[in-house]
Amino acid sequence: MASKVLHAIFTDDDILMHAVKALREKKYSIDEVFCPFPVHGLDKAMGLPGTRLAITSFLYGLVGLAVSTWMMNFIMIEDWPQDIGGKPSFSYLQNMPAFVPIMFEMTVFFAAHLMVITFYLRSKLWPFKKAENPDVRTTDDKFLMEVSVNENNVQAIAEVLYENGASEIKLIDNK
Repeated sequence: MASKVLHAIFTDDDILMHAVKALREKKYSIDEVFCPFPVHGLDKAMGLPGTRLAITSFLYGLVGLAVSTWMMNFIMIEDWPQDIGGKPSFSYLQNMPAFVPIMFEMTVFFAAHLMVITFYLRSKLWPFKKAENPDVRTTDDKFLMEVSVNENNVQAIAEVLYENGASEIKLIDNK
């Protein structure tokens, strides 16, 4: 990581997207962008790799389906079989149509809850974590782009940022 970074403030998400594309065309490195709301297409414009969270969600859903199948088979067939509404409980397959709603709900439950936990762990968000937001205005209505710089390219990057709509630029020393 560079010892100095430029913090460029933008007032609109479209202006920010234009500036990101302009910096990427000139092969400058954008470290981070802080936004008050999600900006559609920003990850692709920054050149970030795709996420694998959808794959984990599918796997968590399969875990939920397996747990629900095992749970219903154990409870309703093996451990405590009951004659409910005249339906025999001799095998799981005979009773499976009645278990489909439970299987669906457990699949969604496991996928949703384990995805939240995975997201928090992957994002390193846990209770009492100190905020890493460099400017509090980005939680209200401003957008901040953090760009790594060295002594040679500070002026060139600042010019590109001003040309593309930055309302304010600060040079910050990383310690």
